[in-house]
Amino acid sequence: MQRRKTREINIGNVGIGGDNPIRVQSMTNTPTRDVQATLKQINSLVRAGCELVRLAVPDMESALSLPGIKSRSPVPLIADIHFDHRLALKSLEAGMDGLRLNPGNIGGPGKVSSVVQEAGKRGVPIRIGVNSGSVEKKLLDKYGGPVPEAMVESAMGHVRLLEEQGFELIKVSLKSSSAPDTIKAYSLMADERDYPLHIGITEAGTPLRGAAKSGVGLGILLHLGLGDTLRVSLTGSPVQEMTVAWEILRSLGLRQRGPEIISCPTCGRTEIDLPALAQAVEDRLRDVDEVFTVAVMGCVVNGPGEAREADIGLAGGRDCGIIFRKGEVVRKVRGKELIPEFMAELDRFLGLT
Repeated sequence: MQRRKTREINIGNVGIGGDNPIRVQSMTNTPTRDVQATLKQINSLVRAGCELVRLAVPDMESALSLPGIKSRSPVPLIADIHFDHRLALKSLEAGMDGLRLNPGNIGGPGKVSSVVQEAGKRGVPIRIGVNSGSVEKKLLDKYGGPVPEAMVESAMGHVRLLEEQGFELIKVSLKSSSAPDTIKAYSLMADERDYPLHIGITEAGTPLRGAAKSGVGLGILLHLGLGDTLRVSLTGSPVQEMTVAWEILRSLGLRQRGPEIISCPTCGRTEIDLPALAQAVEDRLRDVDEVFTVAVMGCVVNGPGEAREADIGLAGGRDCGIIFRKGEVVRKVRGKELIPEFMAELDRFLGLT
């Protein structure tokens, strides 16, 4: 798996493209005009591993709230702009680190030019964001729908608008709710320019369905070497997106954050409440950044072997369980004491007791 080489840009102090790691980002769903609620969500996202946060700027009240958010944000911020170039200018004035916009819907070449010139003066990158639902009508008529070729032609039209003004601090996204269409669109775009790619499956769905669709689409793109920053789009709390994003990167060996939890799927041999135990362990380790392996196993067939290979693990049976640490048996515990005893051992492993 060889990653495609792209130009490097910087969103604030975070490098994207080039030799930088694949960055994880998300978007707040709080009203941006509510400064306190937005900051609270930004901080929750950062604790979960988010490196860049995008904010919707739908109106001037939201734009005027940006300085109060920007001054207290622990990570770079990107303003999401549609329809009104004045919101982009006000966002730049507020010190935002990046813009996401569709140059085709903010008022014509003159207004696009004013935004591009101001972004250029400030060294602020612009993401050209094309979704299957935002392709221009003339391209829909030409191609018969929002197919990957139409998305790429749309994106390239916007890219040229910026390039004609000497602006090349560009990042590109081409998102569809169809994983195959998204994969093809990014593959075609990669042949056009070497700008860094922001990858994602748009409107992927509720947490379970969205995680599956994003895992397939983003996993294939990343395996093809495409993608410099990603967002997993799920219906619900954006904090949930972080777990899925990092697990996708971990599963491909691209980046790691926090412990890997191995747990068996349960079967007729399972004699303990393994789902409750595994969930308790996951909840306990949710905010842990250290990288290590935890095995939570529920039977005597594969359980002892998997638990022994992990940094810390548990193999449970009907009346007792065995706790392993670094391949060695720590002790046996009675069935009713599995969860509290393993939690106590986790605390010792983490150096908390």
